[in-house]
Amino acid sequence: MHIEAGVVSGAKMLLSYGTAAGVLGATAKLAIENIKQYGVISLVLKSIIATIIVFCCFEVLPHYPIGISEVHLILGTTIFLVFGIAPAAIGLATGLLVQGLFFAQFDLPQYGINVTTLLASMLVLHYAAKKIIPQNIAYKDISYTQMLKMSIVWEGSIVSWVAFWALYGQGFGAENLHEIWTFGVAYMSVVILEPLVDLAVLAGVKAFNSGKCNIFFDKRLNNCKAI
Repeated sequence: MHIEAGVVSGAKMLLSYGTAAGVLGATAKLAIENIKQYGVISLVLKSIIATIIVFCCFEVLPHYPIGISEVHLILGTTIFLVFGIAPAAIGLATGLLVQGLFFAQFDLPQYGINVTTLLASMLVLHYAAKKIIPQNIAYKDISYTQMLKMSIVWEGSIVSWVAFWALYGQGFGAENLHEIWTFGVAYMSVVILEPLVDLAVLAGVKAFNSGKCNIFFDKRLNNCKAI
């Protein structure tokens, strides 16, 4: 989902600074709400774990340049379900930043673009989950169909944002449209794999479920009782 250098350039980059400020501001608001509910230590621990997972998805797991961008298995739905919206968003933003600072400095100028793509998609997933999963259902108990719907929302939002940035930066030429189409088809194929990974993780949670809140997990994962 990384937009390559040069796709958006010059004065057009100003938009990415504005959108990045918006999604990072929304993340900060969610972080404050999370602290009120769970405490600072819980948020920090969950965010660190989420950051490590995101970084591994970017640098360790296979990723391929296809079309206008790259195809990654980011596991956004996994970190959302396990850690909650605020730690997931922080993990995405921080993991992307760590990658740019230490391993892919050429991506840093596009940080505003790429962080917008990730965090805006995570916010869309957050609101979609409220519609897809009834309030009385713990995340560990969701069905494959519900998981598939969430993956489609997550991956679909990322593809939509990448397409937006490509069209915004390069226009509607035939070659650009072909590059976008190629990327979109390849990226949406991840939908086949991601729900299976999510369900495997949730099955592990169910196997070790204590029924109580845990400092490392979002309480909705088990619909847990207070410790």
